Amino acid sequence: MQKTEIRVERVGAFFERGRKLAIRADRGRPIPRSAVVAFDDVESLLHVLTEKRVSLLKQLKQTPASISDLARKLGRDRSAVTRDVQVLERFGVRQVTEKPLSGHGKQKWITPVARDIRLTAQL
Repeated sequence: MQKTEIRVERVGAFFERGRKLAIRADRGRPIPRSAVVAFDDVESLLHVLTEKRVSLLKQLKQTPASISDLARKLGRDRSAVTRDVQVLERFGVRQVTEKPLSGHGKQKWITPVARDIRLTAQL
């Protein structure tokens, strides 16, 4: 996926967007690939996209990394970074995979779901 949009979108607009996609599908037209993470209001968006999570997203945009590497680069506690990664994964913004380590078990590897993330909020 090339782009993910994180935005504030009222419930009516969310269902309208879904209705338009369903009409396209019913007519046999292709549905454009897109990823949208929508929040009801700005407060909900800011509850998920805290300052530290935005810093995490920026760091991952530069290069995928393990949780330990991210914690070190960001100067944060590993468990706090793990919690933030779990939240971002739950909202579909980050992907966590496990990479085998030679003789040492596995390591969680954090990668972006999309190359670009667009944040849209209207007050």
